[in-house]
Amino acid sequence: MSRCLRNVAFERVLTAMILVAALAVSPIVAAGGPGKAPKLGEKAPPFSLLDLDGQRVTLDGELTRGPVVLVLLRGWPGYQCPFCTRQFADFLGHASAFEAAGARVVWVYPGPSDSVQQHAREFLTNRALPSAFRITTDPDYVFTNAYGLRWDAPQETAYPATFVIDRGATVRFAQISMGHDGRALATDVLKALDRLPR
Repeated sequence: MSRCLRNVAFERVLTAMILVAALAVSPIVAAGGPGKAPKLGEKAPPFSLLDLDGQRVTLDGELTRGPVVLVLLRGWPGYQCPFCTRQFADFLGHASAFEAAGARVVWVYPGPSDSVQQHAREFLTNRALPSAFRITTDPDYVFTNAYGLRWDAPQETAYPATFVIDRGATVRFAQISMGHDGRALATDVLKALDRLPR
């Protein structure tokens, strides 16, 4: 094989490897669900979930009270995720600021329907929820798939994500982690809420 042909073959292999690597970390391709993750400026897909008291929580219903901060946790990948616990504690520490911003903070805890309620209750153990916070469950990853955030791999559940949704249902902040860490900080979310039109 001539040197020129070897270089062309090498470039094709390298390009294919780069493409495969890019697809492996894409939240849309890797999620494998029927939906796609909403992006900045797009309308957030509607949702209807139950909180731990069995009360229905919908995007439309929460938006009547103010902007919505939507946080998708990892749920139960075999343990309570320490990064989820840390993010939850960070937001709890800023609860009064979220309330002052008029925001509703909806947490989504995904998992298999036979155990998601139990694990979500364990996640909340010994912590009181501020009035603007709601913990909901996502049995069998219906919400997670609709938002294109299913991490369908052994010992995985969902790509952790945080969205700020304005009262017109438009996404104004989005942070999706392709790993376990890389979570949105409460201070960054509060800055995004502060930029919303009053």
